Amino acid sequence: MSLRRGVLALFLLAVIGLSLFVVYALNSYTPLPVEAEWAVVGADVIPEGAVTVRFSGTATLLFSDGETQWMTDGWFSRPGPLRLLVGKITPDLRSIERGLADNQVTELAAVLPLHSHYDHAMDAPEVARRTGALLLGSESTANIGRGWGLPESQIQELVDREPVQLGKFVITPIESRHFKFPNSAIRERALGNPELIGPLVPPVRMLDYRVGTAYLLHVSHPKGSWLIVGSAGYVEGVLEGLDVDIVFLGVGGLGSQTAQYRETFWRETVDATAPTHIIPIHFDSLTGPVKGPFMGPVQAVAFISGGQENTLSFLRDKAAVNPKLRFSTLPRFEEVVLFE
Repeated sequence: MSLRRGVLALFLLAVIGLSLFVVYALNSYTPLPVEAEWAVVGADVIPEGAVTVRFSGTATLLFSDGETQWMTDGWFSRPGPLRLLVGKITPDLRSIERGLADNQVTELAAVLPLHSHYDHAMDAPEVARRTGALLLGSESTANIGRGWGLPESQIQELVDREPVQLGKFVITPIESRHFKFPNSAIRERALGNPELIGPLVPPVRMLDYRVGTAYLLHVSHPKGSWLIVGSAGYVEGVLEGLDVDIVFLGVGGLGSQTAQYRETFWRETVDATAPTHIIPIHFDSLTGPVKGPFMGPVQAVAFISGGQENTLSFLRDKAAVNPKLRFSTLPRFEEVVLFE
């Protein structure tokens, strides 16, 4: 009898320990894989005609020149880790309302998801509906818009290397690749069978948001030019001869790749375009608070994918060997001048 009680006690202790670990892993955050000294603050005064950016986290960027405003992704919902793992997700209308208000935006020319995973495209149709924007993206993104009931008049599919003009901004989408998840099962589920061939009507599972086409966006404006890299993927040679002033460098998942992969990614994005300024994006938690300072990924995600420390050391090394290359990280929602 005492033996049974001892085994039962050990079992209960194991269950309690596992439960505490799960709670810790889903509710605590890793450090950010960027240097604190790279942080910049918003401008108190915006010069007339300046090109500015506001960052909402992940890869949601709002650009303005005082005449035209447009946004990448428009993602403000932050479903919790348990819901992502075992439940279904849908755009959080209150979070979208708050996110647009925090960015001080009521009208947009366009919203452009960089690919069609939930953390890029889920909220974009509602952002387009609220701001009158065009939803510009792949066929999969268009089907996310259709599933949300966005009218066809607000949906336009992008064509590889076919420029889109929004005011003085000229945006050229360049087909690329999403980085490959190190876990083969997740990789197949998230990247295999990539296209949504019909309207996606939420609530749905996280990975029902297929990747679609992953785009790089080359943006030119009379004041300057930049490249937006939403995922740490690349296609060799697609940016050859295309110089820019700034690269918004998506580094999510970069640390989980091999050292050789990271070097090739840098060569095919940064070296290929010869910028003077790097702004890392997609380095923060997908489930963290929508207010206050950015958090790194939750411990559970870091445990599965790993590599946060690799991302930071890689970026540190690149900053050290390229002293003329400026690194900056953006504040949440504050307006930062890119070009005066």
